[in-house]
Amino acid sequence: MERFLGDLKPGERACVEHIKGGGALRRRMMDMGIVPGVELEVVRCAPWGGPLQVRLKGYYLAMRRGECAKIIVTGSHQEPIEHLLASR
Repeated sequence: MERFLGDLKPGERACVEHIKGGGALRRRMMDMGIVPGVELEVVRCAPWGGPLQVRLKGYYLAMRRGECAKIIVTGSHQEPIEHLLASR
């Protein structure tokens, strides 16, 4: 079963597996750093279908739900990234 970035809840982490679609959307996602294999975490979800705030590669990104619905992810976790960085 496919799981999309928009399905994740705040605090969940996952790795990008594939970006559906092509052309300009795919290129835009790749320019923002959303490429297969990158780990990201959903930080917040705006109410009433608003955008998601996502953290990846040390920065925050707000994404529309329609864009999140085209990003297939795997391996979600509940443990926040800060916890892992603090233990090093």
